[in-house]
Amino acid sequence: MTTLFDNRLRALHAHHESLVSAANLPEELGNGVIKRYQHPILTAAHTPLPWRYDLNPATNPYCMERIGINATFNAGAIKWNDKYVLVARVEGVDRKSFFAVAESPNGVDNFRFWEYPIVLPETEEPETNIYDMRLTKHADGWIYGLFCTERRDSAAPAGDQAAAVARCGIARTKDLIAWERLADLKTNSAQQRNVVLHPEFVSNKYAFYTRPQDSFIEAGMGGGIGFALSNSIEQAEVTEEVIIDPKRYHTVYETKNGLGPAPIKTEQGWLHLAHGVRNTAAGLRYVLYLFLTDLHDLTRIIHKPAGYFIAPEGEERVGDVSNVVFSNGWIADADGQVFIYYASSDTRMHVATSTIAQLLDYVMHTPEDGFQSSASAQTICDLIDRNKEFAATNEVRFAATHQNGVGY
Repeated sequence: MTTLFDNRLRALHAHHESLVSAANLPEELGNGVIKRYQHPILTAAHTPLPWRYDLNPATNPYCMERIGINATFNAGAIKWNDKYVLVARVEGVDRKSFFAVAESPNGVDNFRFWEYPIVLPETEEPETNIYDMRLTKHADGWIYGLFCTERRDSAAPAGDQAAAVARCGIARTKDLIAWERLADLKTNSAQQRNVVLHPEFVSNKYAFYTRPQDSFIEAGMGGGIGFALSNSIEQAEVTEEVIIDPKRYHTVYETKNGLGPAPIKTEQGWLHLAHGVRNTAAGLRYVLYLFLTDLHDLTRIIHKPAGYFIAPEGEERVGDVSNVVFSNGWIADADGQVFIYYASSDTRMHVATSTIAQLLDYVMHTPEDGFQSSASAQTICDLIDRNKEFAATNEVRFAATHQNGVGY
C-alpha cells in the first residue's frame, strides 16, 4: 500500500508543479485594446496539495483527496512587495467560499498560493459564506478588503433554504496576513453586493461605490452603481446613495450592474471597470465594461463606450455558472501597464493585459450607446465614411479591408 501511496503522491506533485510553473503566452492578434492569454492563471487544481490531501500514508493509504476544491475565482488584486498578488475566492465542494492569497512574479503565470488560506475574524453575527473581495490601498495607510457577507434570511419560511441576506463586510490589514474585522457597512438598502472603497478621501470622508438591491438575487427597483460617503470606516454607515450609473433597457447592464475593482486614477479621470448583466433564454449573461468619471466630481461619468469591454469566449463560457465573466481586481503598474484579472463562469481566473494609454483611448474614443438600432447602424456608416474620406485624402488603397465587404 505504501508503494501505491508513494507512486500516486509523486504523480500528484509532478502534475501540480507542471501546472503552476507553465508559461502563459498571449493569444495572437486580439482587438488592440487588451491581450488575452492562452491559459487560466488559477483553477481548483492550482490549490496546494496539503490543502486537499492527508499526506500521511498511515491515515490515507489510498492517497485520496480528503477536502475537495470546486473553483477559484473572483479575485481582488494588489501589487505587493514587487509581486502580483491575488486574494482569490476559493470554493470548496461543500459550497462554502473562503479567501486565499496567490502571488506571481510577472502577473500572467506562475501563481502560487500562500501556505495557509485566510481565516477572517467574524462579527458578532457570524456569516455562512463570504466572497468576492475588493482590495483598496487607501490614503489612510491601510489595505482594505470589502467583500460580500452572506447569512440566511431569518424571515424566510423554514422550507426556503435559499433565501439569504447579503451585506458588505469590511476588513483591513497592513501585510495581507493579519486581518482586522470591522463592522459591516450600514446602508438603507435591503441588500448590498459589489461594494468598493474609493482609494482617496472625499471631503474628508470615506467614499464607497455601492450596488443597492431589493433582494438577494434581483436588483428590483434598486440597482445601478451608487456613490455614498461615510464619516467613519470603523463603523461605516451611509445614509444616501446617489446612483451614478443606472440600469438601462436593452443594454448589457439592463438587469443589474456593479463596480469591479477600485478605480484607477489617470490624468483624464477615474477609470472604472464594471460588470453588466442581462437576461437571456439561456440565463443571465455577465460581461465587463469601462467608463471614466471626472477627476473632481466622482459622480459624473464623462466617457462610456457602448456595449461590453470583455465578454466570455471559448471555454470561458462553460462552468458552474456559464456565460459569465466577472472582475473585482486589476493592477496598474508605474510604467502604465495594466493587469486585468477576471473570472469565467464562476470557475477559474484569467488575466488580460493592456496599458493606461490604450484603455483611455478605448474609453474616450469608442462611440457611446445611442440606445436605438438606427443609431448603431448610423455609427458604423459614419465610420465607413470617415475611412473613405481618409483613404481618398491620403491616396491610400486599403485592399485588405475590402476583402470582407463590397465597396460602393
